[in-house]
Amino acid sequence: MIKYTRLWETMKKKNISQYDLYTHYGINRSLLDRLRKNSNIEVYTIDRLCTILKCRVEDIMEYISEESKE
Repeated sequence: MIKYTRLWETMKKKNISQYDLYTHYGINRSLLDRLRKNSNIEVYTIDRLCTILKCRVEDIMEYISEESKE
């Protein structure tokens, strides 16, 4: 499973709020909701977030194996 917990931590470090994302950068609120719920998003979105936050993919998301949840 892909988790986006690191996104919120990176946003906090970079001092960028969810409000900034949808107001200044055109990130849709429904997309932010999908990120909060760890739902599927497009690679294009990951690229945009990395560009906005000036970070690497690892700073936004991480893979958690299903086995480690057991």
